[in-house]
Amino acid sequence: MPHIVLHLAGQPDADLTRRSARAIADLTERVLGKQRDVIAVTVQYIPHDSWIIADAPLSEQGRNAFHLDISVTDETNTKAEKAQFIAAVFEAMSGLLGNLHPVSYVHVIDARAAAYGYGGRTQEYRHQHR
Repeated sequence: MPHIVLHLAGQPDADLTRRSARAIADLTERVLGKQRDVIAVTVQYIPHDSWIIADAPLSEQGRNAFHLDISVTDETNTKAEKAQFIAAVFEAMSGLLGNLHPVSYVHVIDARAAAYGYGGRTQEYRHQHR
């Protein structure tokens, strides 16, 4: 049931939004073993002038960047799975965006099952009532 927030440097692009969301959902399903029907992705765009790395906007650096936050239920993925996911996301986004700044972050947020859920139910509730 991951919720994913993906920030991309640039102007809104419907095709890039769909391709990025699909690529991230594919990796979430394949690498982290999450069910596709509960993967939610939001994509937001930040102008290159407003994305600052090392005191300089991306517009001056001629680079692209992304930031991805994914919330997963704590203790449902190993360190190795998360490391593989982070590497795979960086590779996928490099291919989609091109000229990717290495200071593009992926944050896997391990949320406690009792403090995280969807449809009005926590993940802890789902675990207890399987």
